[in-house]
Amino acid sequence: MPNVNRMLQVVVAAFAAGAAAACGGAQEAEPDESSVQQRAAEDPVFRTWDQYLGGADSSQYSSLHQIDKANVTQLDVAWTYETGESTRRFNPVVVGDVMYVLGENNALVALNAATGEEIWVRPNEGAVGDRGINYWESEDGSDRRLLYLNAGFLTAVNAETGETIASFGEDGRVDVRVGINRDISNFRPLQTSNPGRIFENLIIISLPAQGAGYVANPADIHAYDVRTGELAWVFHTVPEAGQVGADTWPEAMLDAAGGVHNWSELTVDEERGIAYVPLGTARFDFYGGNRKGANLFGNSLLALDARTGERLWHYQTLHHDLWDYDLPGAPKLLTVRHDGREVDIVAQPSKQGFLYVFDRVTGEPLWPIEERPVPQTDVPGEETWPTQPFPTAPPPFARQSFTAEDINPFLPEEEQAELRKRMEGYRNEGVYTPPSLQGSIQMPGHNGGANWGSSAVDPTRGTLYIVSKELPTLIQLFPPGEGGRGRGAGPGGGRGRGRGAPPPPPPPPPNAGGDFVPYTSPYDFMLMSNGMSAIGPPWSQLTAYDLNEGTILWQVPHGDVAGVEVADTGSQAPRGGPVVTAGGLIFAATSSDRMFRAYDQDSGAVLWERPLDAASEGVPTVYEVGGREYIAIAVGGIGLFPPRVGEQPEPGANRYMVFALPE
Repeated sequence: MPNVNRMLQVVVAAFAAGAAAACGGAQEAEPDESSVQQRAAEDPVFRTWDQYLGGADSSQYSSLHQIDKANVTQLDVAWTYETGESTRRFNPVVVGDVMYVLGENNALVALNAATGEEIWVRPNEGAVGDRGINYWESEDGSDRRLLYLNAGFLTAVNAETGETIASFGEDGRVDVRVGINRDISNFRPLQTSNPGRIFENLIIISLPAQGAGYVANPADIHAYDVRTGELAWVFHTVPEAGQVGADTWPEAMLDAAGGVHNWSELTVDEERGIAYVPLGTARFDFYGGNRKGANLFGNSLLALDARTGERLWHYQTLHHDLWDYDLPGAPKLLTVRHDGREVDIVAQPSKQGFLYVFDRVTGEPLWPIEERPVPQTDVPGEETWPTQPFPTAPPPFARQSFTAEDINPFLPEEEQAELRKRMEGYRNEGVYTPPSLQGSIQMPGHNGGANWGSSAVDPTRGTLYIVSKELPTLIQLFPPGEGGRGRGAGPGGGRGRGRGAPPPPPPPPPNAGGDFVPYTSPYDFMLMSNGMSAIGPPWSQLTAYDLNEGTILWQVPHGDVAGVEVADTGSQAPRGGPVVTAGGLIFAATSSDRMFRAYDQDSGAVLWERPLDAASEGVPTVYEVGGREYIAIAVGGIGLFPPRVGEQPEPGANRYMVFALPE
């Protein structure tokens, strides 16, 4: 079987050579290591937080250092802002002394970043991307805009007043469905939590895939002019006939396949003008009898010319995905010392717990990635790919197996025994055990491994820090009408796996053929009667990588579970992620125990922790106003998959909590 990545990875040699020469790509000459660190530390981009995750590079890093290891224990709440029933994971954007947040009823709100006082409030009808927004200003600073998705329309408003910019699109809005080469009347408005990225005078938006079933739209990548709303370029993530990758799909599916979506985040190297887009699974997530082949550009890290949309290179991390193993988080940009030279890299975390590391310009892996044989399907009509890529370095950051020896010891003993008996009948052959009719164990589950916002870097050290989610799932296929399993009851009566009414048969996908069986597979997170995972701790870890060497520096449990009388279990199913600061700290919040912590960047030791008013599923924002450093985090609700052990806390109000040292 041919190696798909070697066959189809095309490097634009002229571009790569020119970019390397002009922009400091991989060089043979010996670099001045101190100058690299000084340049990164002094770059003013790391002193602001004017874009989602800190900037276009998605670094989740701040060079502010007023708050450091010596004084972090003095950190306390400076102000809060209530948001009613609204978001609990929005990453605030700060421009100058103004903070932009998502408020009550999806309103866009401008706040005084030092006090939390409202400056203006803009109501929105319909959904708003609840993880972040984009800020753009003209070269002279006279035109300042906020751009975001609202009810499936790219929307532009005046950043100083919150008023609609009528000259953008049609009365301030653009329907992002326009540009898809399908009948768009069949698609509902396409709304996503991925805020996209600003590059120069463009905003790059990845369309979501509507629905998780067999019939879904192709999730193209669009770039729009931020001043006019005009569509500048389109990249088809499901190739059209004659395009690169078309031969990895059945010909009949090229105008019918859907998915392959960047639902999470994307990253832009502003110096080189390269957009790095991590892509997801082709539809349906767990059965691909209608899409036999490798299915490019599914599960690929895609490098595009940000000005034109031209593909520069790609790497497919998973062929013919049957596990919903989307690439779930923003690629991270770093400069490291590798084989005695300075190399600009892009590092891509995955749901499987792997970290893939590439030369940023050429797409060549920094360490070998081996195609290894994997278990094959026994489901009629399916054809699994015979091999999958395995990075030889760095080591995985999450556990990749779940056996009877790993069963959660905090479950009732009778439930442990029942689970042990059930597991004897499941397929359980490692990270790429294919879905089956009897049920297959998936570890890490399709919720991660990694997820959106879950990794941060220190560009002065070449280090990466990632929060893992270690939550097994069961993938069991059912023919239509033969008794699906829903989110109702777990194996012992809890949520996540239980017999329910058979779901209605899904419609057959277009062009699937008369003998195609549209199997279903409801989500099953193996949550038990007390809401706890079937697997024992740690349920989440914080891992520090040295990407100069491709090694793990340290790994510690991330958080706890309230009600479990054992420390350092890790929080169950945390969402959101860390930020790193030049003060030598890593800040990250959790949901299962409602805590905000500061870790020592060098050791992983907890230096400070503070209870939050509710669960947190967000990424912190680090910024400075009037010489004072602040850290903001969104909180609210009870979090994803909260265990029901011990005394149950109240959900907690949605709000932004902002911390600072005493004045």
